[in-house]
Amino acid sequence: MKIICIGRNYLAHVKELDNALPSEPMFFMKPDTALLPPGQPFPYPEFSKEVHYETELVLRISKTAKQVAEKTASQYYDAIAVGIDFTARDLQSECKAKGHPWEKAKSFDYSAPVGVFKPITALNDPSDIRFGMKLNGKWVQQGSSVDMIFNFDLLVSYVSRYVTLNVGDYLFTGTPQGVGEVHPGDHLELFLEEESVLKFEVK
Repeated sequence: MKIICIGRNYLAHVKELDNALPSEPMFFMKPDTALLPPGQPFPYPEFSKEVHYETELVLRISKTAKQVAEKTASQYYDAIAVGIDFTARDLQSECKAKGHPWEKAKSFDYSAPVGVFKPITALNDPSDIRFGMKLNGKWVQQGSSVDMIFNFDLLVSYVSRYVTLNVGDYLFTGTPQGVGEVHPGDHLELFLEEESVLKFEVK
C-alpha cells in the first residue's frame, strides 16, 4: 500500500506557514514504513531538532481508482480516520532553501500514525466531519472537512489522474491551522467527531 498526502488544503494553515495559496491540489507520498504500529510510541528522529505534528483526516481507498471523474469519486473510498503527518520542519526548510525535494522531511520511518478507521456511512454528517488533536491533554488542532480548499471527491479524482490508487491506500487530506512542535515525553490523542481514535507518546 502507499500513502498519498495533500499539502496546503486549509486556508488558515496556508496563512500560518506564509505559503502561497494553491490553484490546484499538491501532493507527495510516504512509504508504508511511515506507518506507526498500533500501540507503539513515536520515536523522535535523531536527525531533526524540530518535528511538527499535522493532524489530518485520512481516507481509505476501497476500489482501484485511475482517472476517475469527480462526480463518481465517492465510490472509491469507504472509511475515514485521523492521522498525523509528522514533519521534520528544520530539514524541510533546508531542502526548500536549496530547491531540493523534501521527502526526507516527510517520509521518514513512523512519520504517519493513523487511528482506527470508521465507515463514512456511520458518521453523523459526512459533509461536516470534525476532527482534532490534544497535546498533553490540551486542544492544539481542531478542524472540519467543510473548511477544505479541495474536497474529498476532487482530491481523489485529481490524484488518480497521475497515480493509480489501489485498494487499501491511504489519502491524507491536509491539516488545519495549529501545527506545532512535539518533544520527547509528549502525549498525543487524536479525535474523530467526539471519539478518541488514537493515543501515543513521543519517545
